Amino acid sequence: MRLGYSRSKNSIFYYAQKTVYVDGKNKSMIVKKFGSEKHICETYGVTDAKAWAQEQVTLMNLAEKEENAPVSIDFSPVKSLEDNTQRCFNGGYLFLQDIYYGLGLDRISRAVAKKHGFKYNLNSILSRLIYARILYPASKKSTYEDSRKFIEQPDFELHQIYRALSVIAEESDYIQSTLFKNSIKLSKRKTGVIYYDCTNFYFEIEQTGDDRQYGVSKENRPLPIVEMGLFMDAEGIPLAFSINPGNQNEQLSLIPLEEKLLANFGMSRFVVCTDAGLSSAGNRKFNADKDGNRAFVTTQSIKKLKKHLKEWTLDVTGWKLSSDSKDTCYDISSIDEAEHKDSIFYKSRWIKEDGLEQHLIVTYSVKYRDYQRTIRNRQIDRALKTLKKGKACVESERQNDPKRFIKADHATKEGEAADRTMYYIDETIVKEEEIYDGFYAVCTNLEDDAQAIVKINRRRWEIEECFRIMKSEFDARPVYLQDSERIKAHFMTCFIALIVYRYLEKKLDEKYTCSQLIDCLREMNYLRFEGKGYIPTYTKTKLTDDLHAAFGFNTATEIIPIMKMKNICAQTKKR
Repeated sequence: MRLGYSRSKNSIFYYAQKTVYVDGKNKSMIVKKFGSEKHICETYGVTDAKAWAQEQVTLMNLAEKEENAPVSIDFSPVKSLEDNTQRCFNGGYLFLQDIYYGLGLDRISRAVAKKHGFKYNLNSILSRLIYARILYPASKKSTYEDSRKFIEQPDFELHQIYRALSVIAEESDYIQSTLFKNSIKLSKRKTGVIYYDCTNFYFEIEQTGDDRQYGVSKENRPLPIVEMGLFMDAEGIPLAFSINPGNQNEQLSLIPLEEKLLANFGMSRFVVCTDAGLSSAGNRKFNADKDGNRAFVTTQSIKKLKKHLKEWTLDVTGWKLSSDSKDTCYDISSIDEAEHKDSIFYKSRWIKEDGLEQHLIVTYSVKYRDYQRTIRNRQIDRALKTLKKGKACVESERQNDPKRFIKADHATKEGEAADRTMYYIDETIVKEEEIYDGFYAVCTNLEDDAQAIVKINRRRWEIEECFRIMKSEFDARPVYLQDSERIKAHFMTCFIALIVYRYLEKKLDEKYTCSQLIDCLREMNYLRFEGKGYIPTYTKTKLTDDLHAAFGFNTATEIIPIMKMKNICAQTKKR
């Protein structure tokens, strides 16, 4: 291979080329395009684009020469290992690195570094925070140590990580908006419908401060929390997030973050889909855009409907079948449940609440009814076990809390004060909840077909999965940091890691679970022999084959020569 170039009016373009023999003639073939002189200098931080391109051609020639040459390694049973010499390295991060650079996070890091004028390598720090959050989630100190497990070693110190966290937090809005714009170049983003939800993360620190406040914890832990609001597109890829005080009403978090989407992301036309907890009248009116650019779809609590609407919702007559092309009405109290086990019935009407006209759509499903009853029966069993242990109980009104079924009796049958409190399962509460089994309601200002609205709302499970991945696989909680800037930067790395992971899923056509993917990448280790190469120690499987096919490089050989591995590392950074 040799270096080739072509000139245009304003620049020089470099590429690697080789001569091939085709149909009895020698022809030049371009093997790899490196890009324009300006692109090379800006992307790889060099001043001499030609020298850099020539070096790449040299590496490619060495890798090609080594690739097919047999490698001989001698071992001695009496020779001791050298002290403090690392031999095993992880290469699974290379697939994440390909996505990281594809999203332009290296360019974002350089822009931030240039603005703040520091000398340490922000790109190296941010990338290792992302890879380690996915593969080895731990504290920042452990992340620094774990980054030495990667084939490419860190070029920064621990104290520089902590300095970088403050910068990452300060540039949060810039990073999020630029990352979104870069992602559009990587693949088309489906932002016609966007999803919003909130969760909270607890701290292993009892003192409150800044956003770290006592609030209603979704894990029922008596510890300070922060609230995270998250927007996600229709493909399940995060758009933007915000961190808010743990004692703030989550309904107040939607509009400020949505305004950032409108101002910084170049987004103007979309439908916002939320759950019932976020569907305040103010949030609905904000998205009932008079120009028709924005709209809302939100889960509606049937219990909170006005009496006449609740009666209409629970009325067993007047239901239609989503799969029925005829305009037939059904009585859901007399349907054949075996025949309609997988059917979804619906009815809809327009209502006016708080001066806002809304399309109320209600669905009924036998399968959903049975699911709700199964969950409730399990919760009742848990409540009974609590009672059998003879423990004092605190009554609860929180949804999904088994203690909501427990009633406390503080008086005798004669109405006198009892010496001790008696606890029992309140069957009245059970029967009240059973009334709503199988029913599900949605409100929107869209005039679309009811079935289309229901279909939009069904994808809300993906944003709940985003939170689950952050809390479980990424170990985003508990949080041990105290400084507000570092807390925000911690969640920024979790947010970016989630985006990188989602693109990894899509690269593999969503054929594998989160645990399968992460476990596979974590186990893709290599034993390095100085001067020789890297021997894979992982098990070659269909998943490793799919990874190599999707990303265009292969490490599933008996040994990867050193120059070939360097070439692979360089390939994952070329965009």
